[in-house]
Amino acid sequence: MFLATGWKDYEVLDTGDGEKLERWGEYLLRRPDPQTIWPKSDENLWSRADAVYHRSERGGGQWEFRRKLPERWTVAWGDLTFYVRPTGFKHTGLFPEQADNWAWMREQIRRDGRKGLKVLNLFGYTGAATLACASAGAHVTHVDAAKGMVQWAKENRELSSLPETSCRWIVEDALSFVRREIRRGNRYDGILMDPPSYGRGPSGEVWKLENELYGLVETCSQCLSEEPLFFLINSYTTGFQASVLSNMMEKCVRSRFGGRTDSEELCLPVASGGVLPCGASGRWTHD
Repeated sequence: MFLATGWKDYEVLDTGDGEKLERWGEYLLRRPDPQTIWPKSDENLWSRADAVYHRSERGGGQWEFRRKLPERWTVAWGDLTFYVRPTGFKHTGLFPEQADNWAWMREQIRRDGRKGLKVLNLFGYTGAATLACASAGAHVTHVDAAKGMVQWAKENRELSSLPETSCRWIVEDALSFVRREIRRGNRYDGILMDPPSYGRGPSGEVWKLENELYGLVETCSQCLSEEPLFFLINSYTTGFQASVLSNMMEKCVRSRFGGRTDSEELCLPVASGGVLPCGASGRWTHD
């Protein structure tokens, strides 16, 4: 498994009964997680939660705040700092399990040593992966269709004191942007993507990951440079095994560039014991 460690401002305290209890800085948040089918370890600990997200039977849900929280606050991972806040979709603007991928991409960039490496981050969300790559010396093109998320990512860049010139921000549909980059002849040394399981495009078209992911990966492989460094796919879709990601990269990337693939379950350590499963990641690297 890929286990995300190294956090000081974040930890999973306990899991169970379809929920997870997390510490984000000094605040405890309690959120649903359908994979935690075992019982909780310590009910007294759970009662200390500052905010609880309740699902609605009609879809979505809402937060119950048991303590007045700031509108947003910061958490740090290494030399990077991010804004977090409870959103209406139960998320906080950060996926801590991705820290293992951030560290891996940083290592690839720093070990390669080439100047002017270009990285493309698709479905870039609030920019944590973008900042991880930029802080290692790459120039990152960050793409997300949601203007608000791109603005949040820009604020995270400022918060982490990275140069404004280290990133390019694009508000656009990911596949449309990649197709245009191919026509323009623009190529990237590293590509990462974190596509949603389900969504709607800018014109209302339905996106289902199981129907669209292979075509997206195959198209993105055409946007790699002649000597690419890495390719990363994240998937939170239930039922997608890690080997599915490996198979796609074998067909689309390794068949053209050689190298090797490595796909595993992505997990977070739990303070009370065990790990929390958080989807899967597939990695390709040139060596």
